[in-house]
Parts: sequence; structure tokens; C-alpha cells
Amino acid sequence: MADRQKVVTPNPALKLNQAGFDLGLYKGGKTTLCAGCGHNAISERIVSAFYEMNIDPYSVVKLSGIGCSSKSPAYFLSASHGFNAVHGRMPSVATGALLANRTLLGIGVSGDGDTASIGIGQFVHLMRRNLPLVYIIEDNGCYGLTKGQFSATADIGSTLKTGVVNDFQPIDTCVLAIELGATFVARSFSGDKKQLLSILKAAIAHRGTAMIDVISPCVTFNDHEGSTKSYAYVQEHEEYFGEVSFVPYFEEINVDYEPGETVNVTMHDGSQLLLSKLPENYSPNNRAESIQKLIERRTQGELVTGIFYVNPEEQNLFDRLNLDDAPLGTLPQEKVRPKPEALDELMAELM
Repeated sequence: MADRQKVVTPNPALKLNQAGFDLGLYKGGKTTLCAGCGHNAISERIVSAFYEMNIDPYSVVKLSGIGCSSKSPAYFLSASHGFNAVHGRMPSVATGALLANRTLLGIGVSGDGDTASIGIGQFVHLMRRNLPLVYIIEDNGCYGLTKGQFSATADIGSTLKTGVVNDFQPIDTCVLAIELGATFVARSFSGDKKQLLSILKAAIAHRGTAMIDVISPCVTFNDHEGSTKSYAYVQEHEEYFGEVSFVPYFEEINVDYEPGETVNVTMHDGSQLLLSKLPENYSPNNRAESIQKLIERRTQGELVTGIFYVNPEEQNLFDRLNLDDAPLGTLPQEKVRPKPEALDELMAELM
């Protein structure tokens, strides 16, 4: 604790957030990803989101699997706990870590291969359990570490640099997550800084599984003509569900405008945010309608971004398991294991 206090002693020369931390504690190491990689933009938004939300970086655990995306946690929140799991197995490690210490705020970074291919089974069960975790998929539609082969999220008809055409239907992780029971599901584009930052802030405040699929073009293997995960394709086909903004619970900004209207809101830092309210016939609390909208737009070749589904009322995994408020890792043995008398009684019943 003494070492921690020494680390976070305020420096008058640094700009501190409301929690008393400077921005440096939210940054990470120098990236080794390709220049222009969308994953780096995502890391930058994560840094900004946690800093502006005044999250204690020491209370965060960041987790990943294998792939270009799984290198990202090295580039943000250097003062946080971290664990790089094996390929596709990050959800299990995240579940264990957060069950052992429910006071931690978990953020998992995965890729479309790590999630939708080798890790699809673990992804399925993580979504249905509603573990409090921000789960980010850095989705580029290819395997960037192994020369750019198609991943399971690659759109049908997209091509590789070699000219090979993808003949298989993609897995839409957003549709899958909503169907399985995730209580916060969204999609953004790594190049859309404002929208992604707002979605990340809302996900951090959510108390359940918050799954964000971030289209993140691979500048080396999947940014060519014919790719549907390229910068050019996204800019031409992106269609918003609506501009997204989120105001932390400790700060309140009130606006009053009708569905379908647009309003210019002045944020706390003086910046201007142009809000476009969704029409009345769309509700982010309606699972069936959210799935329907996503499928309809995909059949039209449109990329939809925004927050698709939110259910803040659903019990999370901690509540369902009736976990003690104290971290399990700190509980004495008498609270986590049956007494000898209870075991003797059970054995007697079985004899």
C-alpha cells in the first residue's frame, strides 16, 4: 500500500482527473502493431474513457487471449492488473478472476478469431452468464498474425489480397450476444472516435456483460479493395442507429428534445456534442426488435453502429450466485468450505 501511495502522489505539473490520477497511469507501452492499425485507436479510446470516468486504474483487471488484438492490453492501463490467456480461453480466466475478486472492474479484449472461431464456445457461455465485464472484439475479419486468412466474421463475397473469395456466411457477434443474453450490446468503428468513446463510457458503467464489436481495419491484410472491413468500405456503408452519448453517474447534463430531433449539447469540458435521438419505434430494451434491425440492415449491405440492446435490470452472475460482498479470495476457510460436521452428515446419508 505504501508503494501504491508513492506512485499516485499528485504531481502539480500534471493534469489530474477527479479521482486524483494523471493520464500517464492510464496509458501503456509503445505499440508494436502496424502503423495505422485500428486496434491502436481503440486503445487510445480506452485510455480516454477510463481517465474521464475517473476509474482507479489499480481496480481494473485487463485480460486477453491470442492474436493482434490480444496485444492491445499492453498499450493501455499500465497500472492495472493483467493476464494474457491462451487462444480463445480469455472468458474462463476473466470469470475466475472476477469471481475471486468482485471489486475489480474487468475489461477483456479479444479478436474475431479469438472470439468467433477457436473461442466461440467460451464466448457463448460468457454472454449467457452476464458476468460484469466489458468485452471488446477488435474485429478486422482476418487473422492478422497468420498472414490474413478469413476469420469467421468475414463477410461473404469479401476477398483476400491473393484474390480468394469468401464463400461462407459471417457470424454476427452482436446478434449472437443479444440472443444469448448479454445485457449491453453495441458496435462501433475504430475510426469513429466520438462514438466509440461514448459507447465505452456507457459500457464501463454497465453492471453486466457489455459486449462491443469494434470494426477495426487491418492495414496490412484487410484494407484492400474488395474487403468489407476496410476503411473505405466502412466509410461508404456505415449507417448510425443514432449518435451516442453517455454522461457518467457522478455528472449530470439535462437535455429535453423530441424523438427524431437533433440537439447541440455542451459537455463539461466545453466541447459540443451533436445528438440525434432515435425514432420512437426503436427501443434498445427490445431484444427481438434489436436482432431484427441488425439482420435487416445486414441483408441490405449496411453496417449499423450504435448501442443495440441494453437491459440494466437483469441479474448479473454475482447476484445469481449470491456471492458475498467481500472478494472470495479474502474470505476465511470457514466461510468458503463446509464444516466437518456437515461433511460427516452428508457421508452418513450416502451410506
